[in-house]
Amino acid sequence: MISDTLTLVDGEVGDSLPLGDRGLAYGDGLFETIQLLDGRALLLDAHLKRLRRGCERLAIPPQPLLTSLRADIARLGSDGELARYGVLKILVTRGVGGRGYLPPPDPAPTRVLMLSQRPEYPDDPAQHGVRIRLCQLRLAQSPWLAGIKHLSRLEQVLARAEWRDPAIREGLLLDQDRYLVEGTMSNLLWVSQGRLCTPRLDLCGVEGVVRNHLLSRASEIGLEVEEGRYPLSQLEAADEVMLCNSLIDIWPVVALDARSWAPGAVTRRLQGLLKEDYLAC
Repeated sequence: MISDTLTLVDGEVGDSLPLGDRGLAYGDGLFETIQLLDGRALLLDAHLKRLRRGCERLAIPPQPLLTSLRADIARLGSDGELARYGVLKILVTRGVGGRGYLPPPDPAPTRVLMLSQRPEYPDDPAQHGVRIRLCQLRLAQSPWLAGIKHLSRLEQVLARAEWRDPAIREGLLLDQDRYLVEGTMSNLLWVSQGRLCTPRLDLCGVEGVVRNHLLSRASEIGLEVEEGRYPLSQLEAADEVMLCNSLIDIWPVVALDARSWAPGAVTRRLQGLLKEDYLAC
């Protein structure tokens, strides 16, 4: 039987952290979620680039942390069946130390890597699309934390707790000014009059690796890309709507309340390009 999860803590097999770890106490850290295919961590350089940016933003020393992470990832990527079609979650915390909120002057970061089986979706949402809803929770604007994938995810936890209907696969989040930001677990893109549009993430939200990859690829194939601050009405008027992240890849959106869409040509083209890029990694 294949083990469900393999965990490394600072390079050693284990599954525990000190109670004084600042990631546990304060959410003082970062994380990445990466898809593994045949032992290869997909879009790894982009994930580690975002992680480095987060470390710099939080004043967590990125080296030798990133070098050690690459060695850990290579080790887990050779773990046979689990790495063939798996999910790798990386957590980086500031480690132990400091007094209260005041961080230690010379932190010793903790790194945790968890390799598990990738979730299966028998209803094939990538092909058939998903229904989504609008969340009541509004994201706070925090430019200093915008874009990075930090461990403080209470907003997403509370937003996801708003519904339990399994037919609704995702919830949309607006900011305090009621502009579109993202989903609870995904980035949001849509097609409007031949343009690929997505919310700007300079005030809040996570700058997704797959999101950025798709924006780059769209520009390469001649599709106009636009980032901005959009009200919900802009999304409701879209020709195609899609969600993306590093596990689901791209899911077409087929319904938001009374508004419905069909998976469109641009969505299918981007799905095909992403699949090609994964095979070429």
